[in-house]
Amino acid sequence: MTNEIPDNDLADMEKKLKFYAQNGISLDANNFLEEHVISMKPEASLIKPLKRVGNFCGTFVAVDCSTRTLKRANNWGIYLMRTAHVFVKEREVEWNYEERLFTTVGDTKTRSNSLKDYRIELESELALKLLKSETLECDSKENAVSYLLLDGGGYFGGRRKFRLSLYEKCEKLGIVLLAISKNSPLLHDEKGRDLIASISVLSPYALWSYHPVRVADRGKNLFGDISLVKLCEGSPRVFRCDIMEYLKDRKVEEILSPLTAVAEDARCLGYPVPLYLAHRFSGPSDTALLHYYDTVEDKLSQAGLSKMLRLEEQSCSFADELHGVQYAFRREVIGDYV
Repeated sequence: MTNEIPDNDLADMEKKLKFYAQNGISLDANNFLEEHVISMKPEASLIKPLKRVGNFCGTFVAVDCSTRTLKRANNWGIYLMRTAHVFVKEREVEWNYEERLFTTVGDTKTRSNSLKDYRIELESELALKLLKSETLECDSKENAVSYLLLDGGGYFGGRRKFRLSLYEKCEKLGIVLLAISKNSPLLHDEKGRDLIASISVLSPYALWSYHPVRVADRGKNLFGDISLVKLCEGSPRVFRCDIMEYLKDRKVEEILSPLTAVAEDARCLGYPVPLYLAHRFSGPSDTALLHYYDTVEDKLSQAGLSKMLRLEEQSCSFADELHGVQYAFRREVIGDYV
């Protein structure tokens, strides 16, 4: 852990904003393609019960990255990215984080896509480092299964997708790699309704899985079968869970049932607590954000960019002022960080 922004990140910020100040931006910048909507008719026969697991001797590893805005205008933004990881083994929890500064120039959609791309890249990079940990090596020696949980869909290779090398490393080491999404707005039933809700109505079980919603398709960078999973009887929550293709020789119930051992925490009932903790630990405090804000302000002042960039900030911040928002990172409270 460190509270200092890497010098190369500050240099990158200065370089990008100097170029912007001199040249502006391209008005026809390319945007990344969005994931396509998935629509299907639910089949009750694909719903299978899961076994509740009280104790699991293996290790769950989770990775998540948060984005907090330090400064923003209509055509650029400066963001703090904190990537956190968590090891959960029975009742023991270990965690840590890494921080980077990211500067991007472009309109709102361009910046949003760039942030998503960079966030996934940071998660992939950290996850690859964790695969070399002593904890996972110990599990391997004891023949205990290790799980790596990612936040999002099971897409690998290319922009806005996890590194293909991460998939290949997990396959080589025998790690159970699952990608679990907090929200799945692109899953619909045949009438365009929310697929998760439609399938939940059909399920006769307290704990269950639905597999597959869609099978892996490497041509579309989807390296895992899309499934749905309900992990806690006391919670109505159901999540998309992508099961990597190299696990296809194992039963889905065998793969997913151990998740029930970490889905009964009162803070996130029904959601795997390793992912919840990684999400929480990825959030920096306001004190830390103010420290980074001051660091950025000093760097921009030294580069002679403060006056112009501050005017651009003010030209897009009136709505923030109406909401009582003094700093850009406070804007996340009203749902906008780009």
